[in-house]
Amino acid sequence: MPATAEHVWTAAQSQLRGMLRQDHFALWFEPLRPVTLDGDLLKLQVRDEFCAIWLTNNYLDLLRSAASRAAVRPINIEFVVGESGPETPPTVADETVPSRIAGEEADPAPAATANGAPTDSLFNQNSTFSSFVVGSNNQMAHSASLAVAQSPGRSFNPLFLFGGVGLGKTHLLNAIGHEILGRKKNHKVVYTSCERFTNEFIDALQNNQLARFRRRYRQVDALLVDDIQFLAGKERIQEEFFHTFNTLHEARKQIVLSCDRPASEIPGLEQRLISRFEWGMTADLQPPDVETRMAILRKKEASMKIKLEPKIIQFLADNIRSNVRRLEGAFLRVASFRQLAGRAVVLDDVESLLREILEEERRRNLTIEEIQRRVAEHYDIRLADMKSKRRPESIAFPRQVAMFISRQHTDNSLSEIGDAFGGRDHGTVMHACRAVKNRMEVDAQVRQTVGYLEKQLLR
Repeated sequence: MPATAEHVWTAAQSQLRGMLRQDHFALWFEPLRPVTLDGDLLKLQVRDEFCAIWLTNNYLDLLRSAASRAAVRPINIEFVVGESGPETPPTVADETVPSRIAGEEADPAPAATANGAPTDSLFNQNSTFSSFVVGSNNQMAHSASLAVAQSPGRSFNPLFLFGGVGLGKTHLLNAIGHEILGRKKNHKVVYTSCERFTNEFIDALQNNQLARFRRRYRQVDALLVDDIQFLAGKERIQEEFFHTFNTLHEARKQIVLSCDRPASEIPGLEQRLISRFEWGMTADLQPPDVETRMAILRKKEASMKIKLEPKIIQFLADNIRSNVRRLEGAFLRVASFRQLAGRAVVLDDVESLLREILEEERRRNLTIEEIQRRVAEHYDIRLADMKSKRRPESIAFPRQVAMFISRQHTDNSLSEIGDAFGGRDHGTVMHACRAVKNRMEVDAQVRQTVGYLEKQLLR
């Protein structure tokens, strides 16, 4: 007998209750109600639009995974606001979905395929061109993505997007998929991660289904692959992807790839793949400037119908600079607090809510040069002394303090720190860090001075 929405959700809730803090579970997951289970789509009722957005952005993968384990097959989740009612009778689709071995972990998010199986619903519904905020940091990538989506296989092929975490690469891949399907209903579009491509290839080899795997990826109109850097060092997978790429490119089918770095900087990637990835258009995405960050936050306010005080928006834009994902996550946390507290948010609230994020942002933005300048000013020595070979105690110890703080509060390697201090080797930096740490353990004044400098630098 096919599982019902009630059965699947009850079992999923049981899993979630054991994974989450009780107060968190009670706030976000206990109020959810199952509406229908239609094939592989479970609809859950939420109390308002804010909850739907919050759960989609923060817990959709977790919910999919729990529901898939409960149903013993891949399940997708859709949220509905104020739409409750009895579950519809099971459809034939419920019975025809291949079952999985009991206890085997279901894969909650297969590669999104349109005009194949499954459907376009697996593209992120919030990641469209209309919801993408364009700024000087991503204008080229946006324009190229839009051109590709409007004329797949003609404008730039392949399109290679690269940039750091949370800057919008995956958003643009989803937007391209949406746009192609909106214009060409009969097109077959596949969106997948490189890791998933790899795992499916291994499964196909083990189960003698290689021909089926190749049809899946080589008989499409557009192939969108996220995190292509996962190919690094995998010779057999690179061989397979090389032939998939060639087949699609020769047929003038669109290929879009995303990566965390330029193709030439992917370690262990064959030169023939590097050259092919650079055949078309390469566009990078940089961290957004303050104007773009403000625009992102205002768009988020409009989409969630939540208004924060202007000084709060300005504070978030000024202090969260590294990527869009972190900026939106901070906004959601503050908006959630405002919704639950039922009052205006003040800066003290924000600093308390986002303490860890703000500390990490300050650490990311701190440079060795800034540390050298602040330490030199405090000890009243020349900035040039930080890089000089002079070794009197009045210079050597402040230099060691600057090295210690650089090691503690930047992501630079020992070698990079040594280079910034006049070309010293990593052993010298390690010795400096040990010397300062030892002095701090026995000398309260040194400990207080280093603590003061760290506090000033991380303000």
